[in-house]
Amino acid sequence: MIEKDQYIFGIRAVIEAIQSGKEIDKLLIKKDINGELIGELFDVVKAYQIPVQRVPIEKINRITRKNHQGVLAFLSAVTYHKIEEVAPMLYEEGYNPFVVVLDGVTDVRNFGAIARTCDCAGVNTIIIPEKNSVTANADAVKTSAGALNYLPVCRERNLVSAVKYLKDCGYKVVGASEKSSINYTMVDYTGPVALILGAEDKGISNDLLKLCDEFVSIPEFGHINSLNVSVAGGIMMYEVVRQRLNDNQETN
Repeated sequence: MIEKDQYIFGIRAVIEAIQSGKEIDKLLIKKDINGELIGELFDVVKAYQIPVQRVPIEKINRITRKNHQGVLAFLSAVTYHKIEEVAPMLYEEGYNPFVVVLDGVTDVRNFGAIARTCDCAGVNTIIIPEKNSVTANADAVKTSAGALNYLPVCRERNLVSAVKYLKDCGYKVVGASEKSSINYTMVDYTGPVALILGAEDKGISNDLLKLCDEFVSIPEFGHINSLNVSVAGGIMMYEVVRQRLNDNQETN
């Protein structure tokens, strides 16, 4: 059940919340809604780059029956960042950057488990897309055992552009998939690295695969040949940790 303090409803209330600086996770707007005030809302949403879902009125009614006017905004449990701001700062502060990119991960429990491992493994930030992705909501923070309170999350409108930016910044981009014939331990992770983890059903998108400098897999010897993405991510992350410790690098 969604708690009342996790959302705001009503056109004017949502506009004022966005303009006052509240972090909005996503916005539900009734299909085919129109009017001058809704036009003002869309102008604000565009200016602040808030993700929007056009939904049937029934979906909003299931959350609240109060006078929502066809508009409901979910509040984010964390402050989102942009990779163009985070990446230069990591170099400036002397880190050997380690970034995890989640492409199409939608299960909040997987996201929380990945974030928890990221924090333990010294990952500097997680990158997620605005659409077709989990978000850092209250459930994710709880599942992460609070790790998302400390680990920066970058939410990007265009994940391909974000990964291209990392490559331009000198990151090695490594994609994880069971389709690769290259063992994950055979790649050098001692420099700046961005690890891409894909959705369990579809894996990494083709556009991101084309950007990978390395494409690796974890050996599997059972019958189902499908590691949970959070487990696979943990294995990969700690290979990075192992190599960097062997290379006498300090963990972040």
